[in-house]
Amino acid sequence: MRSKIVLLLLISGVLCNYSNKRKKLLNDEASLSMGSSIILAGNEIIVNDFLMKKKWEELDFGFRNPGSFIPALHMFDTLSRIEQSDVFQFIRKLPKGAVLHGHDTALASGDYLYNLTFSDNLYACVTNERIYLKFLKEAINESDCTWKPIHLLRQSVTDFDIRLKQQLTLIRANHREVYTDSNVVWNYFNKIFITVDPLICYKPIFIDYFYQVLTELYEDNVFYIEFRTILPTVYDLDGNTYGPLKVAGLYKQVTEDFMQTHPEFLGAKLIYAPVRNVDEKMMQYYIDTVRVLKKKFPDFFAGFDLVGQEDLGQPLTKFVKQLQKIKQEVNLFFHAGETNWFGSSTDENLIDAVLLGTVRIGHGYAALKRPEVLKIIKAYNIAIEICPISNQVLLLNDDMRNHPANYLIANGFPVIIGNDDPSFWGTKGLSYDWYMAFMGMTSRRTDLRFLKQLAINSIQYSVYHDKNLAMKKWQQQWNKFINISTSLHRAP
Repeated sequence: MRSKIVLLLLISGVLCNYSNKRKKLLNDEASLSMGSSIILAGNEIIVNDFLMKKKWEELDFGFRNPGSFIPALHMFDTLSRIEQSDVFQFIRKLPKGAVLHGHDTALASGDYLYNLTFSDNLYACVTNERIYLKFLKEAINESDCTWKPIHLLRQSVTDFDIRLKQQLTLIRANHREVYTDSNVVWNYFNKIFITVDPLICYKPIFIDYFYQVLTELYEDNVFYIEFRTILPTVYDLDGNTYGPLKVAGLYKQVTEDFMQTHPEFLGAKLIYAPVRNVDEKMMQYYIDTVRVLKKKFPDFFAGFDLVGQEDLGQPLTKFVKQLQKIKQEVNLFFHAGETNWFGSSTDENLIDAVLLGTVRIGHGYAALKRPEVLKIIKAYNIAIEICPISNQVLLLNDDMRNHPANYLIANGFPVIIGNDDPSFWGTKGLSYDWYMAFMGMTSRRTDLRFLKQLAINSIQYSVYHDKNLAMKKWQQQWNKFINISTSLHRAP
C-alpha cells in the first residue's frame, strides 16, 4: 500500500512538473506577443471581457465550420459578413490613431468614387476595350475617341454602367477565374487608374475627393494620415494643368480646411511616392522634386518612396547611388518585399531598404525569408506596414491564418496595419484591415491589448511632429471609448 502511495505521489509530481513547464511555455510565448506589455485596468477589463466573448464566438463557429471562417475566405466573398460581425462593429468604434500606409487616389470608398461619375461636365469615350473618362467644356472628336456627355451614353450604350462599375473596382463574383496569377490581378489593378485618374484629377473633384478621404477616415475614428502620392497632374476646364508642387499645395490646403471644421483631426503628411519602373534619369527628376517639396512644404512633406508592382518594377539596387545622396536629407519609406518569391530582386529590396535607412517598410511580406534583415528591423525598431486585405486581393496570401505577419505579431515586432487601396476592393477606412488582423492573424488569446498597441504604434512610428500631443489626444479618445463601451457592455 505504501509503495502505491509513493508511486502516485511520484506520478503526481511528474504531471505537476509537466503542467508547470507547459504553463511557463505558454506564458513565455504570450509575453513576446505584440501588446503583451500593456496592462488593462478598470473599465478596460470590462470592455475586454465583452470583446473576447464576441471573438471566441466567431472563432468557435469557425473552428466547427472551417469553410465559413471569414479570415480564411476571400474578402470579395465575405464583405457583408464582415460588416455584420460584432467584432468588426466594435473595432469601427475604437480610436485607431493613424493610417500610415494608403495611396491617395485609391483611399475613398468605391461608392463615393462611382457617384463621382454623375458629375457635371463629365464626358466619356467608349471603345471595345474600355470606357475612358474626362471633364470637358464641350464634346470633342479625337482620332481615336469621340467624347460624349456621360449622361447621354448612360441612356444609349447597352450595359454602360455595368462596364463602368467593373472598371472602378477589382471586385468580381468569379474572381478566382478572372485573377489567375499575381501579374494578371496587378494588370487589372493598374488599369483601374487609367479610368480613375482623369475622374479624380479634375481640380474641383480632386479637392472634394481628398476632403472625402479625410471624412471617411475621421468617421472610422482615425485622426491622422501619412499618405503615398505620385502627385498626379491635375487639370481644369480651361486647359490649365497643375504639377507636383501645385498638387502638393492642394493637398495641404484641403487638410487645413478639414482641420478647421474637425478640430480633433491632427492632420496629414505627404509621402512622395512615384512609380518605381523608371531609369536613372527619371530617378534624378524624382530626387530633385523631393528636395523642392521638402523646402516648400517642410511641415507637410514626410518623405519619399517608390510604388508599383515590385516583381516587375526596378529593384532598389538600381538606384542605390542616387538614393544614398538623399537618405540623410529626407525620410525614406520603402515598399519592399511585397512578393512570394525568395532570392529574387524583389525580396532583396528588403536588404537595400534597411541598408538605406528606411524609416518604415511597406508590406514587408517576404521579411521572414530574410533572417538578417529581421534582426536589423528588431534592433533598429523599423516598423512594418502590413496591409492584410491588399495582400489577399493581390494574390500574395489567401488565408489570413497563414499570413507571415502572424509571426511578426507573435514575436512583438513593430507592426502597423494599413489599408493600402480600399477604393478598389469595397472597403472603407481602416477597420476592415484591423478586423482581419485581429481575427485572422493573432492568437485566440490575443485581446484588447493588441488593438490598443496597434493604435499606439500608429502614432509612435509616424513622423508626426508632436507625438506627445498625439498620444495625449488619442488617450483622451480611448478613455471616452472605454467609458461609453463599459456602459453598453457592463454585465447587469
